[in-house]
Amino acid sequence: MTSSGPDPRVGVVVITHNRRTELDRTLHLLRALPEAPPVVVVDNGSSDGTAQAVRHDHPWVTLLESRRNLGAVGRNLGVQLLDTPYVAFCDDDTWWDPGSLTAAADALDAHPDVAVLTARILVEPAGTEDPIVAELRDSPVQGRPGLPGPALGSFLAGASVVRRSAFVGVGGFHPRLWLGGEEELLAADLAAVGWELCYLPTTTVHHHASTARDTTRRQRDGVRNTLWFTWLRRPLPAALRRTAVVLSQLRSRTALAGVLAALRGAPWVLTERRVLPAHAEARFRALEDAQRASTARRYG
Repeated sequence: MTSSGPDPRVGVVVITHNRRTELDRTLHLLRALPEAPPVVVVDNGSSDGTAQAVRHDHPWVTLLESRRNLGAVGRNLGVQLLDTPYVAFCDDDTWWDPGSLTAAADALDAHPDVAVLTARILVEPAGTEDPIVAELRDSPVQGRPGLPGPALGSFLAGASVVRRSAFVGVGGFHPRLWLGGEEELLAADLAAVGWELCYLPTTTVHHHASTARDTTRRQRDGVRNTLWFTWLRRPLPAALRRTAVVLSQLRSRTALAGVLAALRGAPWVLTERRVLPAHAEARFRALEDAQRASTARRYG
């Protein structure tokens, strides 16, 4: 895919934590995009010299330094620093293909009821499709006719472009969820007020997974956040079904720790519980069989 030149409609927000080398590669690739997007980097409390390296090697980037790791909330802060109508999210080990940002902006211009577009993901260095792509492509969710791609129930933040007004309108990512499945709650709240989410196969994100990652915390928080979302938004029968599926997949002490963390959060979850309207709940009900059979997303 190619782009004819700079596109002022899309900015990019990158969150990072102690991945100075990976971030440097990503910023070089973003800088080379024909769309020439403004880029905001939110450094989530890195201690490896990330912020200093960005200031020295990438002075064209808007840098926001946090003293602590804010997780996904760092994206909320990055969005506040942009005034573009659309914002592409990017992790420090992912980057957008040339022309993809313009393709996403064109689709969002043409479909004003779409809030989020998720791209095709290629795993590097092999350039093979991420297993999750098949699930995005074959999504059973029913959106309105004429969407630019298959309707989705949720999305992948590091590979998505959002409509800024929609994102801000529902409050962005919830601070309690931090990272790990944090998208599901935001997706539900967007759907609840009538926004569409879909997969756009004409856009591509590359993912070269960093080895600098806390897999234990990510797994624990992923289980916790799935259960929190389920009891924050799903009606009782659906919440019980989803909880049973998650519990049936647990195989490790880390996953069990996620369940215990979810239980500790029960008081605030029950206080903030707000069941989805029928049209939004239908999207998540449609995903239940696919989630049960998924090989790309397991709780371990």
